[in-house]
Amino acid sequence: MTSNSDDAVMEACLSGKQLYGNDFSQDQIDAWFADEAEGYFELTQSGKGEYAYGYHALNKRHGYSVLPKCRFGHVLGIGSAYGDELKPILAQSDRVTILEPSDGFTNTELNGVPVNYVKPVASGDMPFDPDSFDVITCLGVLHHIPNVSKIVNEFYRVVRPGGYVLVREPIISMGDWRKPRAGLTKRERGIPLPVLLRYADQAGFRVVRQRKCMFSLSSRMKHFVSGPVFNNEALVAIDVLISSLPIWPGVYHARNAVQKLRPTAVFLVLQKPLLDRNDA
Repeated sequence: MTSNSDDAVMEACLSGKQLYGNDFSQDQIDAWFADEAEGYFELTQSGKGEYAYGYHALNKRHGYSVLPKCRFGHVLGIGSAYGDELKPILAQSDRVTILEPSDGFTNTELNGVPVNYVKPVASGDMPFDPDSFDVITCLGVLHHIPNVSKIVNEFYRVVRPGGYVLVREPIISMGDWRKPRAGLTKRERGIPLPVLLRYADQAGFRVVRQRKCMFSLSSRMKHFVSGPVFNNEALVAIDVLISSLPIWPGVYHARNAVQKLRPTAVFLVLQKPLLDRNDA
């Protein structure tokens, strides 16, 4: 039986006013971390066929196209699995570090660029010096983590002034996370867009680009292509047009079929200012 206070907190979370898990105790965070550490890897092994990364065109359109054409001395991938998401900038990168909890994903190099794997810790503290990275990618990872605001603050600490952070996250609830959901890990839930933007602002980031994407019906376009929908530039362009329409409901947790028709994710390009606001 749940208390009235528990019900009130859950209703606030389902309404999108606050993020479930962000204020958990360390014991609760530890339990969540243990549940999710191998969750994504296990999902990749449960499907038919070999693992294939399915977001190259989407990432290029909304994220990589914004980055400057320069050398990146050190790139950090958060939960980047085999590192496929980093391939568009490898030719510009000197070295890569991947912060990855699963033992199932590993690589020693990507297109000739050396890769170093580091294990994250449940607290969210990153074992890197301040201002260490030119670019950080975190594509579809934060919603697997309870203490999201902590991680966003760590992004700000470890990216260099002028550096970029690419973030792509679901901005819908992904269903009632208190119950088992097919095709999803045990703990993942989407992040309300106003909450995610608030965390980025509180950390000190400047939003360079913000684009809603991955309309709820876009995945059905798979019948028109041989590979993943979001690897296809033409289909991503269609998704851009549909997702940008101002007619879709902005609810976090859909309670009927109409409310389910909406962009399901956001892509943010964040930049750490050259001058910290506290020093201005």
